[in-house]
Amino acid sequence: MIAPIKRTLADLRAQTAIWRKADETIGVVPTMGALHQGHLSLARAARERCDRVIVTIFVNPKQFNNPDDLDSYPRTEEDDARKLESIGVDLIYVPDPEQIYPDGFATNVSVEGLTDMLCGAARPGHFDGVATVVSKLFLQTSADFAFFGEKDYQQLQVVRRLAADLDIPIEVVGCPTIREEDGLAMSSRNLLLSDRSRIKAPVLAEVMEDMRAQLRDGDGMSDIAEDAKTRILAAGFNDIDYLELRDGRDLSLLDQTVPDARLFAAAWLAGVRLIDNIAV
Repeated sequence: MIAPIKRTLADLRAQTAIWRKADETIGVVPTMGALHQGHLSLARAARERCDRVIVTIFVNPKQFNNPDDLDSYPRTEEDDARKLESIGVDLIYVPDPEQIYPDGFATNVSVEGLTDMLCGAARPGHFDGVATVVSKLFLQTSADFAFFGEKDYQQLQVVRRLAADLDIPIEVVGCPTIREEDGLAMSSRNLLLSDRSRIKAPVLAEVMEDMRAQLRDGDGMSDIAEDAKTRILAAGFNDIDYLELRDGRDLSLLDQTVPDARLFAAAWLAGVRLIDNIAV
């Protein structure tokens, strides 16, 4: 059975109040729709851990810097609902825009220290949009657990920080990146790739895997980064926003690997921005 879709906060809270009265735990999976196996893995993780599971679908205008990017973002609500059917999700929350940003909305949630590098440097204000909408979704759903993919690792760390700083009583659970058979990290943006570009896209992950091996062998980023960038561009990518080694705990920049080091990349392919990260 396809889970019921709720579009207003009042309808959402009417249902969660029943679950709360029954002392049932609630898990939430915040998404912008165009669901793929990565999203579905988060819903399965929530299903395994929680009594009730809510998947939210909201294309958040506040986290887009480019209006054209917002307009072109895939919107596939009916297909998304069908994909969730086999998992046994209890409710799909697809809020009308005024449920998130009503007239007169004037509050912005900003997380300092984790947002001025990587995707934050390339997309000013992006993580304010993420932090604001996630804070609202946490409070609207009153969830006990929230499930996010490690593919958007910087986002995961930002969300963990805001939940802790604002004393929101929710546990943020990070789940492994899900990849296509050729290694490409699953993303809703992959739907925007042409067939020709899709063939080139896995090169980003291939280069990162080679870099991981070199870093583990003792090389530094200063030794290997330029060659890696050359390979990515030679494969047909148009530009590279970043290719960096950072500490997974605080996202500080590294040259040599440390126990929690992660390699981060963002590159443009035929107008589509692809991101990835792997633990080193």
